[in-house]
Amino acid sequence: MKTQRTILDIRTATPTNVGDGFTGLNAFHPQGSKPFNPFLLLDHHGPMQVQPSPYPKGVDEHPHRGFETVTIVYEGALEHRDSAGNHGKLYAGDVQWMTAASGIIHEEKHEREFSRQGGRLDFVQLWVNLPAKDKMSPPNYQDLASSRIPTEILPGGGRLRVIAGELGGIRGPAHTFSPVIVADLALSTSQVETFAVPADYSLMVYVLSGSARINGAAIEHGQIALTNTDGDTVTLSTNAETKLLILAGEPIHEPLAVYGPFVMNTREELIDAFSDFQAGKMGVLN
Repeated sequence: MKTQRTILDIRTATPTNVGDGFTGLNAFHPQGSKPFNPFLLLDHHGPMQVQPSPYPKGVDEHPHRGFETVTIVYEGALEHRDSAGNHGKLYAGDVQWMTAASGIIHEEKHEREFSRQGGRLDFVQLWVNLPAKDKMSPPNYQDLASSRIPTEILPGGGRLRVIAGELGGIRGPAHTFSPVIVADLALSTSQVETFAVPADYSLMVYVLSGSARINGAAIEHGQIALTNTDGDTVTLSTNAETKLLILAGEPIHEPLAVYGPFVMNTREELIDAFSDFQAGKMGVLN
């Protein structure tokens, strides 16, 4: 018998600035991520107006180790380079899934032509933890163009798009190291949808725009609802057009040690990460 989850908490994201080109909201960060396990961070940058510039802004080169970054672009365009030799451009609907693992250096900026023209930019970046056995795996890069991400028009209207895992009978294309679901959902006015999620998964819903009710609890733009693991369904309803980000996953029950761009299991591993970065062992950007 299917049972609805109850709501554990509803949090309002706080303003954040990253680099010199990304402003928006932070829903949670690694130091306070335990309730959101296996997710470590959710930043929603935008919607913001980018002023025309011949010099793309964003985040200059910086290292990561021990986790994955997931960038989902809704409006505008971004450009990425990393020390593994990857170079990609992301446009509306595209997703970049970067596995930092043993260590990578990268930069993220406004795409060059988008920077010259200016315009609206709206994107989300997630950090996803890696199990201890995978934290020192080779870095990897998944370039998931919008055309590769399965989308279904729902019977009541709106659209479900699954990037990773399985939701609503749709399986996303992203390879993951532990079971996770990453999906975005656009709902029409007065729409009600119910989805099944494994009972032992963490589950959270972030409101990208508009407002909704999750199992009867009201949430609005910039808020994230976290559920208890006491059921296996979630019901979402709207009074107006709304866009949501659904995140779920099997928690990783391992110690967490965090320092800036490094997420490991022990303090000693953090020290090693910092030493390896300073010694150039995470590569260089060409």
